[in-house]
Amino acid sequence: MKNRSLYLKMVPIMLSFFVMGFVDLVGIATNFVKEDFGLSDSVANLFPSMVFLWFLILSVPTGILMNRIGRKKTVLLSLFVTILAVLVPIIGYTLPLMLVSFSLLGIGNTLLQVSLNPLLSTLVSGEKLSSSLTFGQFVKAIASFIAPIIAGSAAVNLGDWKYLYPIFLFVSIIALVFLRLTPIEEQQDEEKKSSTFGDCFALLKDKVILLSFLGILCHVGIDVGVNTTAPKLLIERDGISLADATIATSIYFLFRTIGCLAGAVVLSRFSNKKFFLISTVLMILSAIGLLIFDSVVLLYVCIAFVGLGNSNIFPILLSQALLHLPGWKNEVSGLMMMGIVGGAVFPPLMGIASDLLGTQLGAVLVMSLCVLYLFLLTFRLKTN
Repeated sequence: MKNRSLYLKMVPIMLSFFVMGFVDLVGIATNFVKEDFGLSDSVANLFPSMVFLWFLILSVPTGILMNRIGRKKTVLLSLFVTILAVLVPIIGYTLPLMLVSFSLLGIGNTLLQVSLNPLLSTLVSGEKLSSSLTFGQFVKAIASFIAPIIAGSAAVNLGDWKYLYPIFLFVSIIALVFLRLTPIEEQQDEEKKSSTFGDCFALLKDKVILLSFLGILCHVGIDVGVNTTAPKLLIERDGISLADATIATSIYFLFRTIGCLAGAVVLSRFSNKKFFLISTVLMILSAIGLLIFDSVVLLYVCIAFVGLGNSNIFPILLSQALLHLPGWKNEVSGLMMMGIVGGAVFPPLMGIASDLLGTQLGAVLVMSLCVLYLFLLTFRLKTN
């Protein structure tokens, strides 16, 4: 009976992880917005920044907010903001409104990512946390995987890629209602309610927390970088249309989804450190391939390898940080999610590098630096 109750509580949480995946539609949406409004790479790559900049601004305040209103209420707030984000393009499709939509998506996703992982940790703890977080990332990756498929299919068959927004709106509403009706008990430490910004940022003095934060920064930089660059790389090297090039994003998220599913099983019985090393080696091989290959098939293989390699970086680093300071889960979660600002930092750098070199090779070079850091981080991990 206890296990059944736990599974019932996990359903709305995993559905919320699915909504969390909506943030990855920013990659394919950026490419369509660029084409629809005739934007340059430098300008178009600012759109992901409109989403991920909020992780820098709101992550730590969200951690503090959780201490006051609780994790579940913070997740509910995030779902409401996400509903507004996917509703805006349905109301009107202009450049200013898309900026508003991307910003709301960033705000909602910041609230969601900071609060949902600690909420999951109230139900699952200890050795099972890493694999549970990975399974949540698997569910998230499903949304990331189907978004470009829906957008590409809608563009080709219905003449409008934005049909994905009503679908995501419906799912967001279901997640909000389901979680609202699900009782989840939270035990809050009263003394943590008085934590301040200074208390939160002071945690970065801890080496494990700092290295994990920088690792998440690079992980998200790679994630968003592939999301936005892969279609443009195929268009540049093989001359295919944007609608057809969206398959590259789908391949990335398909193999990231497969990697998350495998990781949920493997991480419960395999060394996190060795698994992290294998993941980073896969990404190094992928980065080299993206730099030198022109063949569509080989580029797809490289993109698939990046998806596999990058699929379990986040849960390993996050679980390491949460378990390292168990009495500061809300604050640590806020700091770790602030690392998602990598999605705002690296895409503009990739766009600038691409414009300077006149080729997407510039974006791949910037992404390769992130891969290199994660590889070196392997030897500093203190996971088992």
